[in-house]
Amino acid sequence: MEHTLPLTSKRADVILAGVHPKTREPSYVVVELKQWSRATTFEGDPHLVDVAGMPGGPKLHPVAQVRGYWEYLTDFLVALADQRDALVGAAYLHNAHDPSAVSDLNSYPMDARGRLFTGAERGSWLDFLRSRLDGSVSGVASADHLVRSRVAPSKQLLAVAAAEVREREQFRLLDEQELAARLVHHEVRRARESDHKRVVVVSGGPGSGKSVIALSLLGELAREQRTVLHATGSQSFTQTMRRVVGRGSTRTQKLFKYFNDFMTAEKNGLDVLILDEAHRIRQTSANRWTRAQDRTGKAQVDELLAAARVPVFLLDEHQVVRPGEMGSLHEITSHAEAANFEVVHVNLDGQFRCGGSQVYLDWVLRVLGLREGGPVPWTGDDLSPFEVRVADSPEEMEAFLAEKRRERDGKPGYSARMAAGYCWPWSDPVDGQLVPDVRIGSWARPWNAKGERRVGEAPPSPLWATEDGGFSQVGCVYTAQGFEYDWSGVILGPDLVWRDGRFTTVRSANKDPMYRSAKSVDDTAFDRLVRNTYKVLLTRGMVGTVLYSVDQETREAFRQLIR
Repeated sequence: MEHTLPLTSKRADVILAGVHPKTREPSYVVVELKQWSRATTFEGDPHLVDVAGMPGGPKLHPVAQVRGYWEYLTDFLVALADQRDALVGAAYLHNAHDPSAVSDLNSYPMDARGRLFTGAERGSWLDFLRSRLDGSVSGVASADHLVRSRVAPSKQLLAVAAAEVREREQFRLLDEQELAARLVHHEVRRARESDHKRVVVVSGGPGSGKSVIALSLLGELAREQRTVLHATGSQSFTQTMRRVVGRGSTRTQKLFKYFNDFMTAEKNGLDVLILDEAHRIRQTSANRWTRAQDRTGKAQVDELLAAARVPVFLLDEHQVVRPGEMGSLHEITSHAEAANFEVVHVNLDGQFRCGGSQVYLDWVLRVLGLREGGPVPWTGDDLSPFEVRVADSPEEMEAFLAEKRRERDGKPGYSARMAAGYCWPWSDPVDGQLVPDVRIGSWARPWNAKGERRVGEAPPSPLWATEDGGFSQVGCVYTAQGFEYDWSGVILGPDLVWRDGRFTTVRSANKDPMYRSAKSVDDTAFDRLVRNTYKVLLTRGMVGTVLYSVDQETREAFRQLIR
């Protein structure tokens, strides 16, 4: 009952375990139970269901839901990998006693992975169960076999993923990128040949190719049939990876996990675990929704180190922007060495974001006080056409970016987004529309949507940086981090202002609920996190950045710094 799917927080209502009456082999039925008595297809779409009296909009067809469970279990449980016909799926609408009240749902295609039964068909439901489970034989051994199964992506899933990633690989690995990838392959081979474990840490700034390395490794290792998963601590980043890389196959999406999915993972159950955006590792995986039996008391980094023979951490220490994030080279190395694991570190010097301009990245770090030497004027980069501009108003910034987005001579315009520091309230939607909370004079725009659903023309929060419709909202660091667009508009709020020749932070001006408690985030930590936040926002652009500050003295300083 309520069986947790491996390496995820999702649960299947029921899994029945027994012995097949003909083959005498272990046999399983995964069941999705619904209390619905009346339901129709939603606006003619067979995948979506409108349930009478149930709020929250359309629901996924229960057969589609249970089919997803079937695919997940057969893709990740070694006990089912070569015996995929041992498992079948079914949805049971036990309160639907009037067949005509749910007849619309029969238009959905059904097979062994998922079929539909109702309370009016109880006899057929029992016949179906008897065809899969011998009622005279105990199912305990079969249940134990399933529960104790090793967890790893199946060969079939890896083959699908290899094809998907190969088709979408857009960049060649260069210099240190290639070194990092080769090093991981070397460690995988070494780990298989002996009882050996080594940790690889790849560090680099924005655009240095960390995620390109991660995806290239995922594709290559999958082609070699190595058991490999990709994980991040960012909902936006993981959802986008699933959507882009797994666009042709929902099965491939399952290879993209979250850091807190490995609380109960088998020790060394994977060959490789690729940990992208590892600066977002938190102190612990547990939260208020974590079940008591899953609270291990372990540090999250220790769980991740234990999950694979070769854990690969890719990180940028200047992108730690939330309290509780502790993914750094020092922390990972300390925990690895405490467990007697060797650590290999590769530093990526090159970078491909911000027009490949290392000069701009250095300028950002020095202006923000994240690198020694103090602020210096921006006079351009002889080796890169990257542009930096200052706007006198949010209207000017938005108009400039809108012009850059405009199609010309049949050619698509640039991509662009506006993002800001968290210095304005953030309201829930009203009457199905986002509230224009970011107000500067007469100019007002809403923040990006909070949740995973589209609100009007606004894309879901995880897809704000990549989906159509995102330009009309102001993004925050949590939706911008990990992404890039051609032109980046950055609004500096009153929490970071220029005084006496340098930036200073103003805690009272920040509205982020993460920073409310001085006990959990002291002033020193707040100062560092806010500077890191603006560093992330200022390094999203590939072609150029437009700056606007709500503080007049700060705007004047930018006018002096940016020639």
